Amino acid sequence: MDSRVAWITGSGRGLGAAIARRLAADGLTVCLSDLDLAAAQEVAAEIESAGGAALAMYGDVTDQESTDSNIGQILDSYGRIDVLVANAGIIIAGPPEELDIEKFQKILDVNTLGVWRCNRAVVPTMKRQRSGKIINCASIAGHRGSKDNAIYCASKFAVVGLTQALAHDMAEFGVTVNAYCPGIVDTDMWVYMDKVRSDLMGRELGAGLQAAIDQIPLGRVEQPEDVANFVSFLASPDSDYMTGQSVNICGGLHML
Repeated sequence: MDSRVAWITGSGRGLGAAIARRLAADGLTVCLSDLDLAAAQEVAAEIESAGGAALAMYGDVTDQESTDSNIGQILDSYGRIDVLVANAGIIIAGPPEELDIEKFQKILDVNTLGVWRCNRAVVPTMKRQRSGKIINCASIAGHRGSKDNAIYCASKFAVVGLTQALAHDMAEFGVTVNAYCPGIVDTDMWVYMDKVRSDLMGRELGAGLQAAIDQIPLGRVEQPEDVANFVSFLASPDSDYMTGQSVNICGGLHML
């Protein structure tokens, strides 16, 4: 077992669960937090049955008290935090006139402020340790705008900027800060996006997703494990000379 401890938010399903499984397979102790505690507990039990070490917690990234409670529980249990994967996120899409301020505030509270709450929570300990990996969930939507997706894109562009700025702040303490930018991933988020886009196209369910897949040079939908493999690299010593980067893992859908 690796002695390092990782905290993955939004890890009861989808990307977060895949990342937790991969980091556990890498030997890290993984701390899972999710609004759905039962789902996080199920993933944690699966990890433990495979020989890994896991802790499941209720976690709400929109609530500072919840976030503080999570890091407190991790430090009480293990005395350190080596890797943060600020993964929790939501999507709200549609034509601009349907994306009111309430929806904008909701998506920012999770996707941007939620990331920042978790980043801030680990900073004091990582500074004292003079080591750590902060890994944020951005998106290819943080590198380019897309139709009917204004507020989601804004929330992810902000994560890219936050990641770069915090990388400057933490470099002198030996802490790296990077972000992963998925494309079209086979999760509940893209079930939702398929419905939105298919409806806007006036086509049957599945048409919106297929139109997006047709733009991917590698010709297939991304799997959560594709993202988890890259996060594994960011969490490892192999990425020690990399900071402030927001990297696309999207099958070539967006190339910089």
